[in-house]
Amino acid sequence: MTQPWVPDILGEGFEQQTLELDGGAVATLVRYLGTGPHRPDSSERVGLDADVLYVHGWSDYFFQRHLAEFWHRAGARFHALDLHNYGRSLRPGLVPGFVTNLAEYDADIAAALEAMGRSGTQDRPLILLGHSTGGLTLSLWASRHPGVASALILNSPWLEFQATELGRRAIAPLVGLHAKLHPLAPLPPVDPGIYTRAVSAALDGEWDYNLDWRPDRGFPLTPAFLDAVFRGQATVAAGLGIDVPVLVMLSDKSYLQPKWSADALTADVALNVDAVAHRSLSLADTVTVSRLPNAFHDIFLSPEPIRKEAFERIGRWLPRSNAGSLMAQNPPLDGP
Repeated sequence: MTQPWVPDILGEGFEQQTLELDGGAVATLVRYLGTGPHRPDSSERVGLDADVLYVHGWSDYFFQRHLAEFWHRAGARFHALDLHNYGRSLRPGLVPGFVTNLAEYDADIAAALEAMGRSGTQDRPLILLGHSTGGLTLSLWASRHPGVASALILNSPWLEFQATELGRRAIAPLVGLHAKLHPLAPLPPVDPGIYTRAVSAALDGEWDYNLDWRPDRGFPLTPAFLDAVFRGQATVAAGLGIDVPVLVMLSDKSYLQPKWSADALTADVALNVDAVAHRSLSLADTVTVSRLPNAFHDIFLSPEPIRKEAFERIGRWLPRSNAGSLMAQNPPLDGP
């Protein structure tokens, strides 16, 4: 049963819709309608008449208002999806983030596209935007669903294990065995709270968010989830052949130490960005890798000058993508 759109926790201009999935699970779609007429300035205006679907990463949910505002000012219809067992979709008694195969999110994405009015042939381009595990999920989805999207933008996608492919191959069989025998057994924590210290307004960052949906040290990592990620990463390593242009945005360096340092304020503290940059070339024939100096793991939670540069790079890249070519044929009528 289709649920109505209702006001979202992000406030004016944001609405959410509960998407009922098989088995009693739910996902949640958020849309941004804006707060009044917006006339994009010359740095933002790229003639976008497109749908944008954003998917968050592990132990996360959508709260980045400024990301929605950027796409709205550019003319796009922005939507963000809180996957089942995450954020707005997390219900009492459920295991946060639990999944045994990343393909299980196909149902969430299909329901979101239907709610966006994309159940049939569309003239309007679809831009997929994924962060971290969401970037891995959307990459695999785009490979399995050719001809649907027009462009794929990945914000620090978790395409490869931090210890590189050799490390993943070495421990993947053990993780897979644990996933079969003890899928929910908590693994040793891997996040000592360094990322939270960098981004949280309560510490050294500038962002406020729901700590129940984005805990200081992340959700407990389970063998089931890690096995699903490892199998997804192995699929990427074998080559996906995605049929649309791909933009991969990464920090220029990583900081993967278990103790706090000011270096964490100028680096990705979750990924081995060099390994991900290399793995990105397995996604498609046309891949642009864009490295941003001093960016955080979530590029769009980085300090304002870095965010601004990231948005400008997207604006420059889009006209060269399939989506940008289609959009250029239908520029907005009320531009400056």
